[in-house]
Amino acid sequence: MEYSHRYHASPTDGVAARLEHHLDVHRQLYNHVRWDYEQAPEDDKPGEYDQNNKLPEWKRKWPVFSELHSKAAQATVARFHRNLSTLTKKKEKGYKVGRLTRQAPTEYRSVTYNQSGFDLDEKRGHDKYAFVRFSKIGWVKIRYSRPIPDHATIKEVTFKKERTGEWFVSFGLETDDSTFPEKPAVDSLDTSNSVGIDLGIQNYIHTSDGKTVDWLDLEDDYERLQREQRKLSRKETGSNNYEKQRREVAKVKRRIRRKVVDYQHKITTWLVTEYDAVFVEDLDVAGMLQSDGNARNKQDAAWRQFITLLEYKAELYGTHVRQVEAAGTTKECASCGVETAKPIWVRDHSCPSCGFETDRDANAAMNVLQRGFAELGLGWPEDTPVETVTATDTAHFESVSASHVIETGSLPS
Repeated sequence: MEYSHRYHASPTDGVAARLEHHLDVHRQLYNHVRWDYEQAPEDDKPGEYDQNNKLPEWKRKWPVFSELHSKAAQATVARFHRNLSTLTKKKEKGYKVGRLTRQAPTEYRSVTYNQSGFDLDEKRGHDKYAFVRFSKIGWVKIRYSRPIPDHATIKEVTFKKERTGEWFVSFGLETDDSTFPEKPAVDSLDTSNSVGIDLGIQNYIHTSDGKTVDWLDLEDDYERLQREQRKLSRKETGSNNYEKQRREVAKVKRRIRRKVVDYQHKITTWLVTEYDAVFVEDLDVAGMLQSDGNARNKQDAAWRQFITLLEYKAELYGTHVRQVEAAGTTKECASCGVETAKPIWVRDHSCPSCGFETDRDANAAMNVLQRGFAELGLGWPEDTPVETVTATDTAHFESVSASHVIETGSLPS
């Protein structure tokens, strides 16, 4: 399994200046890779391998590129082609996309060292700190909040300067799956130890066994963000005061982002420790964010990030997690399968065919559970009618508060 650990960095002034310089040179290289690609004929565009082979020639022609570590330079070439591939895939799916644009200094904020060109020294500091050496740059002190596991292999290291002006170092890690707990046998799964998840609108999530988790309250944070943004709009663009206020805005955004991620960590840990199998909708998140209505809540939910965390935690705790087809989970009756159209404002499910009544999101969650069982080759238990999975009276649903999730889903120390 591949995952990452991220650490706050505290480079000295001299090293920070070199990090800034290398960041800018890598930006120039990225823009040159883009230019070289754009200049080529449509029927003869260079690939990643072709442009890697051009690096020695570019270094001779523009000596500034010689200052870069070879593997880091290749990672920058790979970054362009990875972005290009993402753009192509979106276009193939019908999205309206433009072309990759030239990167400005404020937009290009990270550099990756792949396979070599870096060292980790855990001994130079005390338990709370370590040092990372980047080739041609120097040693960077990091707050070593959690050690790299002994069984993990460091595949790459990235340094990044956030919009707040802070530096961070991330380690891309790879771990042998054999080091993780074994997942329960598939034939041991049933409705008592498995759950379907509906990523909701009125609640953050709704489970097939009748639990709801509240939305995280971010109103105060958004009010503060609006105040800081109004202050920024009154500053002269490019001035020192503008830059200072821009960082204040970035800090508020960072606070919101961290709260969301922390909340997701708590919820996903709670789910994978509570159940042996968790099924969730495979959502078209990009398309949902482009649709009208409730856009900010959808963005706060960061559902794709939530699903990624859930899958990551599943490996750590030995839990089955499976994404299922999302289309129709809201319309289909979880009891008989008959489809009933429901506008977004209709919050209850009432089947005209079999009479089954429940909450709209609960019905969707039960459909997700049934689809998850089907994907694993498990039939829906005949002696467990869908009505018994959760209460049909919405007043009987158990609301799991944010504080409860944070308490029960806390990450182990």
